[in-house]
Amino acid sequence: MKSKFTWILTLCLAFFIQFSFAQEKTVSGTVTSKSDQMTMPGVNVVVQGTSRGVQTDFNGEFSIKASVGERLVISIVGSKPVTVVVGAQNRINVQLEDDTTVLENVIVEGYNVTKTKAKSNVASVTVSSKTIEGRPNASFIQTLQAQVSGLNITSGTGQPGGNSQIIIRGTGSINGKVEPLFVIDGIPLNSDNFRSINPDDIESVSVLKDAGATSIYGNRGANGVIIVKTKKGSFDSALGVKYSSTTGFSTLQKTKYNLMNSQELLTTERAYGRGRGFTTGPNGGPMTDAQIAAAPNTDWNDYFFRTGVTQNQVLSLSAGGKNMTSFTSLGYFDQQGILKGSDLKRFSFRSNISGKSNNEKLTYSTTTSINFSRRNEANAIGTGGVNQNYVLGANNSAPYITPSEYSTSAQLFADYGTQGGTLLLTPLFLIDKLKTFENRIDELKGLINIEGGYKITKDLSIGTSIALDYTQQNLYTWQSPSAFNSLLFAGAATAPEFEDQLFERDAAITSNTRLNYNRTFNEKHTVNAGAYVEYIKAHRNGFNFRQRGLNPKTTSPGAGTGYILDGPANDRFVPTVGAFKQETGLFSYFGTADYDYDSKYGFGATIRRDASSRFAGDNRWGTFYSLSGRWNIDKEAFMQGSVINALKLRGSYGTSGNQDVLNGTYLALNNTRELYTTGVGYNGTQSFILSQLAVPDLRWETTAQANIGLDFEVFKGRLSGSFDVYRKKTTDLFIPVPLSAVNATPTINANFGALENKGVEATLNYDLIKSANGFNLTLNFNGAYNKNTILDIAGTTGLIDNGTTVIQEGVTIDEFFLTRYQGVNPANGNLLFLNAAGEITENPNPTVDRVLTGKSRIPLYQGGFGFDSSYKGFFLTTNFSYAAEVYRIDFDLQGLQNPTNNVGVFNISADLLNAWTADNRVTDIPALRAANYAAQNNSDRYLVDASYVRLRFASFGYDVPKKLLDKTPFKTVKAFVQGENLVTFSKWRGWDAESPRTADQYQYPTPKIVSVGLQLEF
Repeated sequence: MKSKFTWILTLCLAFFIQFSFAQEKTVSGTVTSKSDQMTMPGVNVVVQGTSRGVQTDFNGEFSIKASVGERLVISIVGSKPVTVVVGAQNRINVQLEDDTTVLENVIVEGYNVTKTKAKSNVASVTVSSKTIEGRPNASFIQTLQAQVSGLNITSGTGQPGGNSQIIIRGTGSINGKVEPLFVIDGIPLNSDNFRSINPDDIESVSVLKDAGATSIYGNRGANGVIIVKTKKGSFDSALGVKYSSTTGFSTLQKTKYNLMNSQELLTTERAYGRGRGFTTGPNGGPMTDAQIAAAPNTDWNDYFFRTGVTQNQVLSLSAGGKNMTSFTSLGYFDQQGILKGSDLKRFSFRSNISGKSNNEKLTYSTTTSINFSRRNEANAIGTGGVNQNYVLGANNSAPYITPSEYSTSAQLFADYGTQGGTLLLTPLFLIDKLKTFENRIDELKGLINIEGGYKITKDLSIGTSIALDYTQQNLYTWQSPSAFNSLLFAGAATAPEFEDQLFERDAAITSNTRLNYNRTFNEKHTVNAGAYVEYIKAHRNGFNFRQRGLNPKTTSPGAGTGYILDGPANDRFVPTVGAFKQETGLFSYFGTADYDYDSKYGFGATIRRDASSRFAGDNRWGTFYSLSGRWNIDKEAFMQGSVINALKLRGSYGTSGNQDVLNGTYLALNNTRELYTTGVGYNGTQSFILSQLAVPDLRWETTAQANIGLDFEVFKGRLSGSFDVYRKKTTDLFIPVPLSAVNATPTINANFGALENKGVEATLNYDLIKSANGFNLTLNFNGAYNKNTILDIAGTTGLIDNGTTVIQEGVTIDEFFLTRYQGVNPANGNLLFLNAAGEITENPNPTVDRVLTGKSRIPLYQGGFGFDSSYKGFFLTTNFSYAAEVYRIDFDLQGLQNPTNNVGVFNISADLLNAWTADNRVTDIPALRAANYAAQNNSDRYLVDASYVRLRFASFGYDVPKKLLDKTPFKTVKAFVQGENLVTFSKWRGWDAESPRTADQYQYPTPKIVSVGLQLEF
């Protein structure tokens, strides 16, 4: 009996063990597309609720270990996910259906509202992370150039971490902010903070252009809105690890200024009678031909500029279970500027977490970003400071001066004195500054957003969020007491060596509570409505000081006795200090309503009330609204069976505001209340000085915009695009209005004036080739026309004269107002101009002879084009940008072609070798000793067409096919080489045709960048 029991027990145990082992097995299968029956590589196959997961290979095959009863989640972007329960079968074949919600291109419309493109009523464009990742730029803004029609981005500087100017649909203000509102994960930001954001963390960037999209932002939406969403994990996904590394090399782009070499310059000086060519020859006379031939040739561009190296390292991890997802990233960015003494280092950390309850009624998310950056910045760029601006020294210094002429600050100061204070030594001044001056900015940036939502019923939900935007900056500037600049300005009562420090802290808290209702009636009528309350409170405070002597860096080494002070003792250790504190607030409540009928017709409306602390009394409150609609013509019965796959007509009208009328930052100081400044009065007492009159009726600028758009897809989606026509009118422009001198202040700030922007935008994408052998080629184009016009500047004299430009009714903002240059007088080599009557003159009167030129720094046309191609893992992508009908004054060229000021002091253009002489009367270059060079200062002689076409970006690389990675730990391996700003075609002769400035003078050039990179996914 016992043996029988033992036998039965053994049999049961063996059966149990066999059954247990049978529970975990290898499940294989194939994933195909339901639409075309093709196999699908790269599909995620994950055991639900675990971190176990694989991807399908090139043939759509997968193999994974799973137990009976577990669920496999099969998913990929662009298809609806499928969940399969593991049973007795060992093979599971799955067909995935296209997810039109994804394929129709999701559009972000503000406050995290997303719609498919087919159901969107507004003008909004979304750029994906594919466009942004891996680029060697400190700010993602630079990667958006030429990507969106109507979005005009101009860098204007190559300084690491430097800001770009971003304009959507034209300049919308004269004295107020002209850039759009930026929102990152629900947090409003200043554009100047983007150097602290890791571009590889970004999932998408959406550009909101018309009033239907921007009026929901009320008095901050007049100039458009840019919404940034960062990456998040996915539910039921395995742990994913991604590492990307990019190394770039930045170089100086060449100019077309055609500078003289030493031999040409010394020969010109000898003939002109000034400079070393005239005074350093035998017996202090002119140099001989042999001496000139032996003179060295220094390329000062090579000295002050360098090849800058950029490193960008990013590691990210993402994962998700049934109820929670996470995305974490670490980044390090190190960029050397092409100008010596400039660089940027950034450390970034991000953690995004989201989750939901089992019944999916409760949702929550947190986004946290902490970034630290350090910039060494070249200061005084764009100025004529010969002892401060490195760019001036690189571009204008005489080539026969050599770096070896510099030894010490003291010796340079002595040479400067013995040579009569000549500016010929400019490059040596700047060599000294490189050694004796620092300008550093440390920035700590934190963004935190906590959000929660609860589904009260199937149709009704409530949500709330609170966000913090925190920025802390420390500015450190130091100049040695032994520096040439310190010695130059030292005196009996001054000690020009210094250390400046500025500490500034900005904190803005945004709180938002919302109630949403969404319901579909009778399967055709869908209503979506929302009510919101928002409160923003911003705090800004800081202090600054300048001290001498407290820091060892601000003292000079003594003769073996430690440190000595080089100025009067009575001002030592007594710092100059200052402090400031500002607060602003914005309270808002607003609502949205959308109606959709059978995906065929749609209507939307928004209304918002804002109260801003920037204004007083009843003017704090303003109301903004919008109405929008669409007609999906392709859904009509008469369109069935046509080659048109999608055709949508949409329109919108609405209003929005601009509260930043006092300066361009979101945390602007409320200057409307600061009516007085302090100064020194009688006998040294402190006095109050009237600085501006109170304007209690001051209010924000208001923009009303109408937009009509058409979106289409034809030939099975191979050709798609959109067209928009718009008109924006801005009223209540913030303008200083002239007052009588008896008021003790020359102007009063008031809301007078109006301007208009109207234009046309177009976007086209064409899948030119989609071949069976794997070769694909897609062409893309976007373009915009924008005409800006001043409609009214009531309360002024009808014209605001800014020197070379004016603001006047009927013309574009900053239209050039100059005398007309007519060439060279063949009789005497002087410059010729036209007076107001159109008569030739050599001596124009700038007060009466200037005329409107019809030209402006604002481009009339701008956009981009390019292509994307791929073949069996290889890819080639290009992106060109262009701007047309844009003009700027080239002050650099004006200086290089002005012998009166430059010969004997700086280098000059070789164009002057063709200057007028008695034997060369037919020329466009005036005589070297023309008597009226000063008259060109207010003329259009150097007003240059700055239109350009630029190869903005090109990338070539190899994405290793999935089937080659099957037996490796990698999911993705991609290597690439890419370039930025590779080639520019323009009449502009300087370093960079692209700039938001009216004129260019010794600006930091935008570099050409070539980089190599590697991306790995595990």
